[in-house]
Amino acid sequence: MSKPTRPNILFITSDQQHWMAIGYNNPEVKTPNLDRLAARGMIFDRSYCPNPTCTPTRSSLLTGMYPSQHGAYTLGTKLDESIPTVNDSWHELGYTTGLVGKAHFQPLKSTDEFPSLEAYPTLQDLDFWRTFKGPFYGFDRFELARNHTDEAHVGQHYALWMEEKGFKDWRECFSKPTGTSDPQYGRWNIPEEYHYNTWISERTNALLDEFAAQDEPFFLWSSYFDPHPSYVVPAPWDTMYDPDKLTLPKGRPGEHDHNPRFHRYAMSTDATRADFGIEEGTECMHGVHSHVEDEAKTRRDLAIYYGMVSFMDQAIGKTLDKLDELGLTDNTLIVFTTDHGHYLGHHGLIAKGPFHYEDGVKVPMLAAWPNHIPAGGRTQALQSLVDLPVTFLAAAGMPKPQKMTGVDQLAVWEGKAESARDHCIVENNHEPGIAELKTYVDARYKLTVYHAYDEGELYDLEKDPGEFENRFDDPDYAAVKTRLLQRFLQAEMAKEVLPMPRVYGA
Repeated sequence: MSKPTRPNILFITSDQQHWMAIGYNNPEVKTPNLDRLAARGMIFDRSYCPNPTCTPTRSSLLTGMYPSQHGAYTLGTKLDESIPTVNDSWHELGYTTGLVGKAHFQPLKSTDEFPSLEAYPTLQDLDFWRTFKGPFYGFDRFELARNHTDEAHVGQHYALWMEEKGFKDWRECFSKPTGTSDPQYGRWNIPEEYHYNTWISERTNALLDEFAAQDEPFFLWSSYFDPHPSYVVPAPWDTMYDPDKLTLPKGRPGEHDHNPRFHRYAMSTDATRADFGIEEGTECMHGVHSHVEDEAKTRRDLAIYYGMVSFMDQAIGKTLDKLDELGLTDNTLIVFTTDHGHYLGHHGLIAKGPFHYEDGVKVPMLAAWPNHIPAGGRTQALQSLVDLPVTFLAAAGMPKPQKMTGVDQLAVWEGKAESARDHCIVENNHEPGIAELKTYVDARYKLTVYHAYDEGELYDLEKDPGEFENRFDDPDYAAVKTRLLQRFLQAEMAKEVLPMPRVYGA
């Protein structure tokens, strides 16, 4: 069998993983497999998501566009099938494409105008999924699930796999109405061998076996659900970490006194949105609520969260071993990252919401490719997840497609350039006109502006890396703010999509 001249691409993602929830950044977390992958390649310390929410960022990872460009701007929206994806380019190059695990490109509700394959009742129609072969965003092979932990949204290929494994009582492990269990916490009653980590790892490896036997390179996205809450994981991972021995992230007293209204409302316990001048939105104003939580509960959540990370790491390790076993490692570019961050007491916040602290928008990221990416490298060069499709294609020798707006980072990854971009943009449009904000971050500063309010945030990350001092209204930073606002506008202009090249002068 002749070996492909272009590299295989193995893309591994977690879901809602804080950038410090990984062993090479935090010795309190055990991730030996991701650590060994990092040692073989490069760690990126300044990588940002284009949106701190699942659907928008995951759609950006598939399209190389910002959420404001591809249209899947928040939860409950969908990535329209007419939008070009990186799979179009892979097929031009002769690649086989695959996805195992979480997609989340579509909502749980379907309408005539915006049908969704990830919606009820199709989501749990196992007869449908048993025979459905696509199309699904250009993936040649795909095996999907939709539930986070024991959510009732279980179905699709994951449920089929459990039944094929002979696990007929799987509904006892999932919440009503699909399952028969009440929502669980801490220890999940599902046996480890039927957890979706096991499913994702096993099916990823099965596809690797298939792809290795063919004379074509591949792009394979292995997409994990953890450590996205709820906080529940099978034994023994639920007791791997002692809550009382972990360093608990905390806020600083008074830090939100001069912050935007969303931050101040999050620190209240009995106020209404109206008390802070926040207009009422839909029933799903994600994160716009009180974030005050008992410290003991947060500690326990953190311990389980770390257990979820470590269990996922074990599953990822099996895929790294499979690559070695198949002799594919030397010709495979492997990238690991997550879709966005997570708050577990950081700045007094929990989970996510309309907040763009580093904890929510900076993500762990690493890349390994023998003889191309220097082993043991580490860089502060700015990375955006919207750059990944462009850079993957660059590794395969294809120039940036016209409609992609990410930046080619390959020279940075290979140690041939110091940087490829001087800023990152983070969008958040969960509730248009209400919880709507954008952030511009460069090597030193971070500026956030809000659509509906004359408020903002400005942090000097060099002097205040913890982001405790908002300088937005500080007269000493007035010139800095003016300069950043101009650069922000220029950056927005630079990322406009030009649908076709100019072909004639008039």
